[in-house]
Amino acid sequence: MTRPPVLAATRNPHKLHEIRDLLRDVRVSVLGLEDLGIPADPEEEELEPFDTFARNALSKARYFHGRSGIPTLADDSGLCVDALDGEPGVCTRRFAPSDWADRWGRDEANNRWLIARLERVEDERRGARYHCAIAVADDLEHAVFEGRVEGSIVRAPRGRGGFGYDPLFVPAGEGMTFAELPGGVKRALSHRAVALTRAGGWLRDHVESPRPTAHRVEGPRPAP
Repeated sequence: MTRPPVLAATRNPHKLHEIRDLLRDVRVSVLGLEDLGIPADPEEEELEPFDTFARNALSKARYFHGRSGIPTLADDSGLCVDALDGEPGVCTRRFAPSDWADRWGRDEANNRWLIARLERVEDERRGARYHCAIAVADDLEHAVFEGRVEGSIVRAPRGRGGFGYDPLFVPAGEGMTFAELPGGVKRALSHRAVALTRAGGWLRDHVESPRPTAHRVEGPRPAP
């Protein structure tokens, strides 16, 4: 039986691979934007204006559902550091100054900037968490599912796996960073795994085995 399509609205190939892997037990075909030939548009840079992961994820899911016409899943996730009052938070991808990003590339610049910001912070105050919001949208409904993983920030990058801040983040109860842990272990522990496990139930009900339902809205609404 052909698996119904779902669009994973991300242009990050690492994130797309992780989403596909985490949804492998849901009988849907997870497509990327390139699979559907959806070209990048400058207006995509304006899809995350909100101050919560949930609102930003929902904004992206609705936008790309409108462009694709198929059920769409979108993610907004980031790192929240206690000693920085929750920063970088929703600004996780653009945390480092632009000149740092031009010099080292976005991921390395963000890691270097985080290390610099925490240089004088004691080990016991380096608590942090990864937060993920997964929004799903089709013609009738939308929903948002969230996941978090607690941990701490180390003083220097460790490991070559993962992406983003993974070389600096040690999940609670582990001795290795996300970049040092085997890929399968990292994905099983991750904030994205928690959120996608919850979203998988929605996909099973609405995409894998759709059934007529009355219109309802779940999750937060974006601001007008």
